[in-house]
Amino acid sequence: MAARVFIGAGAGFAGDRSDAAGPVVDTLAEAAGPRFLIYETLAERTLALCQIERRKDSARGYSPALERMLTPILARCLAAVIKIVGNFGAANPPAAGERLVQLARSLGLRMPRIAVVEGDDLSGRLSLAELAAREVDGSVLAEPREIISANLYLGAWPIAEALDRGADIVLTGRVADSALALGPLLHTFRWRADDWDRLAAGTLAGHLLECAAQITGGYFADPGYKDVPDFAEVGYPIAEIDADGAIVITKPPGTGGIVDRLTVTEQVLYEIHDPAAYLAPDVVLDLSAAEVAEIGKNRVGVTGARGRPAPDTLKATVCVDGGMLGEAEISYAGPNAAARAGACRACRRYRRAKRAGGRRSGASFLRRAERRHPPALCGAVCGCRASRNSTRRGGSALLRRSCRRRRRAAARHAASGQRLLPGRAALRRAVRDHAGAAVMRKVRLQEIANARSGDKGNRLNIALVCRDPADYPTVAAQVTAECVAEVFVARRPSRVVRYDLPKLAAFNFVLDDVLEGGVNASLGLDGHGKSLSFLLLDMPVEIDTARPRPDERRGVIK
Repeated sequence: MAARVFIGAGAGFAGDRSDAAGPVVDTLAEAAGPRFLIYETLAERTLALCQIERRKDSARGYSPALERMLTPILARCLAAVIKIVGNFGAANPPAAGERLVQLARSLGLRMPRIAVVEGDDLSGRLSLAELAAREVDGSVLAEPREIISANLYLGAWPIAEALDRGADIVLTGRVADSALALGPLLHTFRWRADDWDRLAAGTLAGHLLECAAQITGGYFADPGYKDVPDFAEVGYPIAEIDADGAIVITKPPGTGGIVDRLTVTEQVLYEIHDPAAYLAPDVVLDLSAAEVAEIGKNRVGVTGARGRPAPDTLKATVCVDGGMLGEAEISYAGPNAAARAGACRACRRYRRAKRAGGRRSGASFLRRAERRHPPALCGAVCGCRASRNSTRRGGSALLRRSCRRRRRAAARHAASGQRLLPGRAALRRAVRDHAGAAVMRKVRLQEIANARSGDKGNRLNIALVCRDPADYPTVAAQVTAECVAEVFVARRPSRVVRYDLPKLAAFNFVLDDVLEGGVNASLGLDGHGKSLSFLLLDMPVEIDTARPRPDERRGVIK
């Protein structure tokens, strides 16, 4: 049995970069051990759109990203025996397999052994009334509507079986995102079905990889607070997993981005509710004892995942026809919004020039774009939205037959300029004034902590991570659930819960009923509520200025 498995991420969503997997494949090809490349391209709305395509043409309904993503790397993967696992199958895994056969032939490659995983599609198996009786966290199915899609989230064992049978490529429909990595680990290490701690570690590895560049600096970037080198060429992550479940997260050498304690901790808590009970199809993952430690440059170790028996039920997502909506946006909000928008603009200009083969290439173009469009002048791209009755708008529901709630959500907010603070005076009152403490100074929370929001249904989670673990007691004392409820008072949360994770120097806040029913139903700007974490970061806290602090990354994204 192999001592270590190497799993790289090729994509984190259907519209992801097609060139990002190249350096990952090159690095995997040099690794000494079983190698796998995973692609996560399937969101709830993406799956519904694929179901619509399958209705129009029985040969369609798979992810349109399949050809674009696999063409650049298929030959190298087959030559280096790097096995591919991806949810390109979407609503029609067999059709995805047929298209991949055609692609391999057109490229003149040896014919790979292709496996497809089916069984997630519930279409026609349950009536609307039966689905409505199982819905949780909403009432999307309460009214008569046309069901567009209904799919279970399958686990990792079918993927492991496909690899056991010799598959070079496994194409799935709807599976849990983390199963894309857990399946190869079950196949390689032969973990038992009741080896809960190792199953939990494999699930955590998949969770860390599923968003691709977000763990290597993509969404992490915030100029002057969270700086990311060579932002326009962020490398995608690779996980090295040992047989005992120990994980190391890294990235290909020579690529941009960063892997450190902060990037990894943000991803650990992304879209998590109770960290001690993250429900996956194959195991209940307990993150309460997880630890993250930097062990080298762009190398971070993750240990301490614990597991409990798998839930008795599976999650399913149902999408219905909810009318028509068309929109286009790139929105930033909250403190430092203009700087983040400026970094995005410079990155997009660089990548456009690179794709077009222009003379301004590499870092020089990015530097010129930054000089021409400095962050302070880029507020105009913050909060841009237009809509017409031009394309299908849907809603999605989550069934009680699931335990792990993985729906998307949304939030309406103003996204203008540098501030998103309708209740700023209330925020200041939320923190006690330690009068007479000469060494205490009031600062914005963003000066000492990072935050990242995640959305599931009508529920928001905000992971708050102390940059310096020594600030953990300060944040614990001042950023209470009650204070956070006041920050978001305009959204009228029905409940705010804080989960403490001292080993991660982090907190996880969960706010119920603040996201207008979900990303597929909300009419608000920033449909996934990504910018809401920055509202929390504008909260004032008091810190001890006499305590020495480590030098923090500051400056402009290069």
